[in-house]
Amino acid sequence: MTKHELRDITIIGGGPTGLFAAFYAGMRGASARIIDALPALGGQLLALYPEKYIFDVAGFPKVLAKDLVREMAVQGLQFGATTHLGEVVTGLRQHQSGGSTHFILETSAGDYPSKTIVIAAGIGAFEARRLGIEGEDQYEEKGLYFKVLDPRQFEGKRVLLVGGGDSAFDWAVNLQGIARSVMLIHRRDGFRAHQATINQVQELQRRGLAELRTFWEVKTLYGNGKIERVTIFNNKTKEEETLEIDAVIPLLGFHSDLGAIKEWGLETEKADIKVDQLMATNVPGIYAAGDITSYTGKLKLIATGAAEACIAVNNAVHLINPKVKVNPGHSSNMALFGQKDD
Repeated sequence: MTKHELRDITIIGGGPTGLFAAFYAGMRGASARIIDALPALGGQLLALYPEKYIFDVAGFPKVLAKDLVREMAVQGLQFGATTHLGEVVTGLRQHQSGGSTHFILETSAGDYPSKTIVIAAGIGAFEARRLGIEGEDQYEEKGLYFKVLDPRQFEGKRVLLVGGGDSAFDWAVNLQGIARSVMLIHRRDGFRAHQATINQVQELQRRGLAELRTFWEVKTLYGNGKIERVTIFNNKTKEEETLEIDAVIPLLGFHSDLGAIKEWGLETEKADIKVDQLMATNVPGIYAAGDITSYTGKLKLIATGAAEACIAVNNAVHLINPKVKVNPGHSSNMALFGQKDD
């Protein structure tokens, strides 16, 4: 296996939070690397919905996920952070050398020595939740899709969306003008999506451009080699209806797993890692930021992850060298960006 040099910070996760952590490490003069099991930077944004618009990132009225990832990668890697993609984290150990101790992060491709670790792994290893009905595996990618990578794939098709969260409602809006028809069903009448998007879908329904049904679920998929019909049922009235459908897109969330990270002695809450106000875990030298963290008042947003990345990196830098201030000041005053004191 390749022998890698000691870095100040190793970031686990190449999504928005990990990329911003790499940027902030560079701002503080710390050497950094990013390790991710996915084959490309961007985390869930690129792996699950690159063509989806994001509306709640500061500075962008709206931005495509793939475009946000591209710009965050340019920003995050400008100070020389290296990326090691397609590598699964398999272990962590501590190593003593010359009177000091550092971590050795083990992956499927090598060992990475690091003074500190910042875990920015999103929801960890993720797998889409299935419909849980008989025969669904035979239709995967043959009319049954658990993610939308290219909305043009559904041009002229009759689409059935299943779910009550942001992704389901977002695609009910974003497939307008592409799909021949859009129906969204959810097993109850409460939604987890943003109210503004719910309002949009309800308005589309009033205009006859989409159909939204509550208390309905998928019962059976039919087709010869690909989906052609779907039977749905009402879980309150037990009524059933069979529809001519070309594509079913279940957007029911994900099963997440911390993988090898759960063996590190970190305090966790379900699949999240508990941190304090410094973004520090209970293991000295290991920090976490982004969706993988848990604390009172936590909001799982890209904007929140960026702020947490700053806090984690600044405190990691201070841990490495206590003479360095935690607060770096504003970037507009930094010589690093060509600014000079008056």
